Amino acid sequence: MAGHTDNEIVINAPIGTVWDITNDVPNWPDLFSEYAKAEILEQSGETVKFRLTMHPDDDGQVWSWVSERTPDPDTHTVRAHRVETGPFEFMDIFWEYTETPEGVRMRWVQDFHMKPQAPVDDAGMTAHLNRNTAIQMALIKDKVEAASLGK
Repeated sequence: MAGHTDNEIVINAPIGTVWDITNDVPNWPDLFSEYAKAEILEQSGETVKFRLTMHPDDDGQVWSWVSERTPDPDTHTVRAHRVETGPFEFMDIFWEYTETPEGVRMRWVQDFHMKPQAPVDDAGMTAHLNRNTAIQMALIKDKVEAASLGK
């Protein structure tokens, strides 16, 4: 069995603003509350390979991994996957931005499978990601909307 999440939020800002801010990987530590560091390792065209380092968890553990993502500004989509998978057998990510009358719907889809020795199974990671994604999306919404208003 594999894990799957599908979460979205509407951000009241122009699509160009939402796109630019949320795809500025080096700025992710200022955008997401969970990342301590984002380091670009390699870039080829639109594709970027980067290392994300999280803030220490409650046990003092610092998690870090390498991902690769390719944004497509023409379709306002992003495809990404973990290169260093850590506790995951695989982790594939899809971001989609759609203009709506209320603003930009930002949608994140994650498909993954946990390794047998991982500290949680697919169901546990699905629950964790769904909880945390809602928190991160709300923070991002507030920050992007504030930036759009020039605050």
